Amino acid sequence: MSRLEEMLATTKFNDMMHKKEEDKAKNTVLWVLAIVGAVAAVAAIAYAVYCFFTPDYLEDFEEDFDDDFNEDFFSGEDEVQ
Repeated sequence: MSRLEEMLATTKFNDMMHKKEEDKAKNTVLWVLAIVGAVAAVAAIAYAVYCFFTPDYLEDFEEDFDDDFNEDFFSGEDEVQ
């Protein structure tokens, strides 16, 4: 019986060792994905803040251009109502 118990103990020990190695691999992958996700979230927030605070100069330019265009090419008599 002693020999059978030794084999069972060895088998259990090997199973536990393999299980710990698998857990380490899963843990490493989980940490890498968490870090990549955190960096992506910070980048998205920084981009959103940048877009929010950057003035829109093109909008002002288009409004001025439309007013000048109408005044230069159309007189009061030519306008269609």
